[in-house]
Amino acid sequence: MAKNQSSLPRWDLTNIYPSLDSVEFEAAREEIKIMVAELENFIQENKINRSSPPPPDVDLVALSGVVAELIDRFNAGYTLFYTARNYVSSFTTTDSYNPEAKRLKSQIDEFEVKLDQAEVKLRGWVGTLGELLDEIISINPTVQEHGFYLREIASQSRYLMSDPEESLAAELSLSGIRAWNKLHGTITSQLKVEFEVDGDTKSLPLSALQNVRRYNLDESVRRRAFDAEIELLESMREPLAACLNGVKGYDYVLNRRRGREDALHPALDQSRIDRTTLEAMMSAMQASFPTFREYLKVKANRFGKQKLPWWDLFAPVGQSNRTFSWQEAKAFIIQKFGTFSNDLSAFAERAFDRNWIDAEPRDGKRGGAFCMRIPGVNEPRILCNFDGSFDQVSTLAHELGHGYHIKCQTDKQFLQFITPMTLAETASIFCETIIQDAALEQASSTDEQLAILETALVGDTQVIVDITSRFMFEKEVFERREEAELSADDFCDIIMRAQKATYGEALDEHHLHPYMWAWKPHYYREDISFYNYPYAFGLLFSTGLYAIYQQRGVDFIPDFVELLASTGQADAVDLAARFEIDIRSPEFWQDSLKVVGRRIERYLAL
Repeated sequence: MAKNQSSLPRWDLTNIYPSLDSVEFEAAREEIKIMVAELENFIQENKINRSSPPPPDVDLVALSGVVAELIDRFNAGYTLFYTARNYVSSFTTTDSYNPEAKRLKSQIDEFEVKLDQAEVKLRGWVGTLGELLDEIISINPTVQEHGFYLREIASQSRYLMSDPEESLAAELSLSGIRAWNKLHGTITSQLKVEFEVDGDTKSLPLSALQNVRRYNLDESVRRRAFDAEIELLESMREPLAACLNGVKGYDYVLNRRRGREDALHPALDQSRIDRTTLEAMMSAMQASFPTFREYLKVKANRFGKQKLPWWDLFAPVGQSNRTFSWQEAKAFIIQKFGTFSNDLSAFAERAFDRNWIDAEPRDGKRGGAFCMRIPGVNEPRILCNFDGSFDQVSTLAHELGHGYHIKCQTDKQFLQFITPMTLAETASIFCETIIQDAALEQASSTDEQLAILETALVGDTQVIVDITSRFMFEKEVFERREEAELSADDFCDIIMRAQKATYGEALDEHHLHPYMWAWKPHYYREDISFYNYPYAFGLLFSTGLYAIYQQRGVDFIPDFVELLASTGQADAVDLAARFEIDIRSPEFWQDSLKVVGRRIERYLAL
């Protein structure tokens, strides 16, 4: 556990709104209501829908002005809405017992439905503009600045149902897919167990129990934590299976009605990559599995075993055993970020000093880590569950990277900074690499090098090997969900077969994790499916960029910052091409995996 655990910070939200019951927050909710109503009226008055394409003799200057006003209204509406929604989410994700926050969240979600319904009409209407769109974009400066967004929604408009059907789907999502997502979050955040470590028995939430299972130095404690985790998740397997069936069933119906090829199709479009890119990356990843299995087998040998049981996958190796207090983690990250750029270091210092981070594990708080944007104040808020391990320091650097990405986009409007998940991981993994490389450089002994390399390789293995198992799991679930609902046993069987297919002989087939599907929030998201391969894309794309940085030095930094600023205004192929990277080529992914392979070689040599 972290030193000075009681001093771990909770995030400060007061510069957003004073409190959930404040006059300011109530006024914001009322303002959203007015803005949405005025947007709906403007859309109706100007006949913004797919059944009302502009006439042949339309005044293009006037039409471009209408598009500009629509853009301004959507930017303002989404900025205010996501400021309020993410503010409330700051409470629901850290205290799932808070009834007032949950009530307000459900009220605010109604506005998202209305904004989505309005944007569907915009998307359908822009799709009718055809050859006029380029000329309309060229006329007005505001429209020019949003040219990528407009061309993208015009292309995607072919996958829309009729306006009434899309409107109904948006309304039903509140009691459908979003409700299943909320139920999953509530169940998993409230799971807890009485658990004893070193003679001290505590009531641990699932997230804290998982930290014990991953990082405790005593294998007997890790195994007990694993058994307790399985027992906890097994106790809720039926409602969690119902949640997953609900989410995937809802997605299947909408994908079919919208004319999508399969469940992967919309995810690829959201990621702004094509199947050729994904196949090139996934094939390179699968070809690298033997190298990862060698690492895992050597790790098993260090524990006197032939194969690794699940509770040893994350287990510390090496004799560094360093733990960080919160202040030590802060100082380490700020200093090491400074080796890349003063701007990155100064950003991290602001995040720590202004309490943008909620680090304390506690009952009712969701597990894992994330960073979310508060657009109204141009700031991020970061959630983690800090336990003092170097892995958690690395995770914190990862989330601060997301925050720095947000900082690089502060001069963009909402519709200009919508970033696909593939590119959203660029800065985060880059920052993680900075921390890991810096720690490795200052390691004073072989054992310390081993411990740091172990932390890096645990993450690499999760992102390359385990991510592939998650992709395989979700793909099969979607395919089988088309025919019927799946049982909890079905989900367990699919995930364990995927684990065997990816980890292979390096993993103890008698001690897999049959309930990875039950707690992973990514499977239950209402806004994107297959939120797994973007992590692999981010790791390998960032690895390639980091290699370029090592070659170019400080000259690389302005181009990198510009890349981060532009991730909402270009697709992945075009952004990569700025660095002479061809992401459709297997060679790029193979070269990035060779960098990871050299880490494994270094580990094996120690």
